Amino acid sequence: MHLETFAHAHILGGLYGQALGDAWAMPALLRPEQTWERFDGWLESLLPAPDDHPVHAGFLAGQVTDDTQQAMALAQVIIRDGQITVPAAAEAVVNWYNQIDGDNSPFVGPSTRRAVLALKAGADPYRTGERGDTNGGAMRISPIGLIHPGDPEAAVADAVIACTPTHYTDVALSGACAVAAAVARAMTPDTTLEDIIDAAVWGADVGVRYGAPWMGASVARKIDFAVQLATDVKLTEQDRLRNLYDFIGSTLAVPDSVPCAFGILAMAEGNPVQAAIYAAALSGDADTVGAIACAVAGAWQSIDVFPFEIVQTLRQANPQYNFEETAEGLYEIALKLKREIPPPGMETLADILGPD
Repeated sequence: MHLETFAHAHILGGLYGQALGDAWAMPALLRPEQTWERFDGWLESLLPAPDDHPVHAGFLAGQVTDDTQQAMALAQVIIRDGQITVPAAAEAVVNWYNQIDGDNSPFVGPSTRRAVLALKAGADPYRTGERGDTNGGAMRISPIGLIHPGDPEAAVADAVIACTPTHYTDVALSGACAVAAAVARAMTPDTTLEDIIDAAVWGADVGVRYGAPWMGASVARKIDFAVQLATDVKLTEQDRLRNLYDFIGSTLAVPDSVPCAFGILAMAEGNPVQAAIYAAALSGDADTVGAIACAVAGAWQSIDVFPFEIVQTLRQANPQYNFEETAEGLYEIALKLKREIPPPGMETLADILGPD
């Protein structure tokens, strides 16, 4: 199947998936038992944040957080320039920070805040991300995968560029490359969920070869472990989520949240709404886990699986974003960047990236 007849609905699905998982899990609290008690079990619809939420108090039902805000900022510079560059990635995150009054915002991540303050002081964007080890790069990277449907190699190469100003450590790049590769692979006609998760593991293994050396568990191995825990059908859904929270971790750390997202994706069998429900119940950094899992699921399943009322709520709660227009712009970029889908093995990435 040609890109022209396949990609557009899947790009739109990826964008709405990002917003869906982010907004659905936004009200979740820090620990599963807190969320389950507060919401009487599962969050089964888009809800506002509790008034005492430690980060998202005041957020409306369906309102997205920094995960989607930054993804949309990244998408806009890609559409404007026809590609991603390190200066444009830096511009996108600084513009977002300024728009949300980042100096006074409780939800700016530590790596992003440190890098943005350095960028605003005139530091070199090729160096400002060398201590960025949290999940901010991975949470916003889905547009990179969306402009490379069927081409995980190119998605990983661009993910490294996109993360350079804020998250240029090996562990952060490993997580971001896992997500970008999975999104790109998800938009391959006739792909399977197993194929997508394999691409994520491959992307994590490649990404860790780049960036400043940093501490952190293997993202690739923890993706495998998370999927095993999440698909253990001998256990209840809540027990599986508890295992993800306790053994993988739903935190700002890349080797926690990114593998959890792929566990959630597998547990939901790739359904974006079910993935959002599970991510919210998982708790912790649930909006990031949900944003990643549902961006991949939406890119795989396409916009066709999203209930209309959910799409309407996301539109109304986030009037500053035109998801359809953004998807059209990313689609046009994807057409321009299109090349032959690489053969299995994906062994030519070094030729794209060059020496690290």
